[in-house]
Amino acid sequence: MTLGLINANPVVREKKERISRSDVHLHCDLHDALSVLSEESITVDEKLGRILITFTPTIQHCSMATVIGLCLRVKLKDCFPPHFKVDIKVAPGSHADEEAVNKQLNDKERVVAAMENPNLRQLVDECLHSSEL
Repeated sequence: MTLGLINANPVVREKKERISRSDVHLHCDLHDALSVLSEESITVDEKLGRILITFTPTIQHCSMATVIGLCLRVKLKDCFPPHFKVDIKVAPGSHADEEAVNKQLNDKERVVAAMENPNLRQLVDECLHSSEL
């Protein structure tokens, strides 16, 4: 069986230094080469200590959607105080398994279990490290 590229010609955009929303800056320096985030997809409520990130996977059957979400969660956890609650979702209608991906990304036990998997943790760490280059 030959594995082909699902998205052989991705659109690569220039790296943004900072994404701001509601006077809060994501000092995380989120590297978004595939343009899955936009400033409008970030909602921050400082008073309630809540952040909502809605990202758009590159294709309907993106197998990396949960990894992208985990990377966002880990990066935001490192950038914001622990009292902030982070919700991460795929944009409505942007993924074939939207409900399952959203459930997995926002279930605390599933996230902890995923990050305890050494292979998955290594993948997330590599994605975050490569985004800092």
